[in-house]
Amino acid sequence: MFTSQARPPKRAREEGEKPFWISFSDLMSALMVLFLVAMTVALLAVTKKVSDAEREERERTEAIQDLMGEIEKVVTAKEFEGIRVIGNTIDFGPKGNFEREGQNVLSVPQQQVLRAFTPVLLDKLRQSEAGKRWFKRAVVEGYASQTGSYLFNLNLTLERSGRVLCELLRAAPNPTETLSLEDRKLIATKFFVGGASFNSLRADDSSRRIEFKLEFKSRQERELEAANPTVNVDEATLVRALDVNEPCLVQNRLGR
Repeated sequence: MFTSQARPPKRAREEGEKPFWISFSDLMSALMVLFLVAMTVALLAVTKKVSDAEREERERTEAIQDLMGEIEKVVTAKEFEGIRVIGNTIDFGPKGNFEREGQNVLSVPQQQVLRAFTPVLLDKLRQSEAGKRWFKRAVVEGYASQTGSYLFNLNLTLERSGRVLCELLRAAPNPTETLSLEDRKLIATKFFVGGASFNSLRADDSSRRIEFKLEFKSRQERELEAANPTVNVDEATLVRALDVNEPCLVQNRLGR
């Protein structure tokens, strides 16, 4: 009698034949998860960078507004009556108008107001956040009426702004009104001469005027400045160049 032989179980064989590699769909799912993680990290980094830029831009705007607000308070004083703050521009009004056509000479009272106001402005620039971090330069802008040719008035407006710097940098008739050395150094390095000829005309005699236009660095300019520092003027050379007894080389024009 033949005994039937038990067949060996196939389970082990079947399990051995099962592939141990992950399926294609599992691989794609894993790659998709990695991609999403990478994108999330990248988006967070970009969002943080944008947020930092927006925050810094907001701080810049607020600092400049605070500074101009402080200057507005200064010009409310009786001695500065007529001076206006328009945006980032300081319009001297009647105290900065030239009385006659072709004139580039400031009256004695105008000189006194200029020497009294400018040191206060410089103190605000030194003490404020906008002045310390963002101030770029002040352009002393001269203007003229439309009488005469464009080139004549262009030269005249440059003389008018140059005259303002002369009055600020040289000795005053009253020695107590002469600006300090620190003030004169800041003016020499941060105040620029500008002439607009008869651009920006006004209906009255205020076309013949001077203004201080305060300019501030952008965030990009600050970054470039940090990466490429400017060469500072030699201190000793600057002090020697600021001799208060040096005459103004702008030829006097009394106008007509």
